[in-house]
Amino acid sequence: MAYSTVPYAILVEDNPLIMMGTSIFLNDAGFRVYEAFNGDEAISLLHKKWQSTILLFSDVDMPGSVDGFGLARHVDKHWPLIEIVIASGHIGPKFGDMPERATFIAKPFTQRMVYQHLQKILPDDKKPQPLKKAV
Repeated sequence: MAYSTVPYAILVEDNPLIMMGTSIFLNDAGFRVYEAFNGDEAISLLHKKWQSTILLFSDVDMPGSVDGFGLARHVDKHWPLIEIVIASGHIGPKFGDMPERATFIAKPFTQRMVYQHLQKILPDDKKPQPLKKAV
């Protein structure tokens, strides 16, 4: 099913280069992106933007009082309709780190990897658009 409005994702990443690249990946898949540099900023954004947000895409290791795993648990508890993707190149999830419905993607990732991952995890009515750029 196609969207009548553009879906939003909250991207949480403390590395500006990774933030920029991932934001472009998500934008090319049809998302508008709210950006946060840590979990605390993401929670603040979610309180304001949860109704338009369908995806949380977060790094694990970042500054602030909550890491990506804690953010995933918080989103699962307070906004259960938001899909959750957690990414890291250094830390893998252990049992209980993430909610059962959250998924993990290893860094480094490519645009095609992110797109294929979203195709698998998002419900039919929330699937990303075909990518705008050749991958």
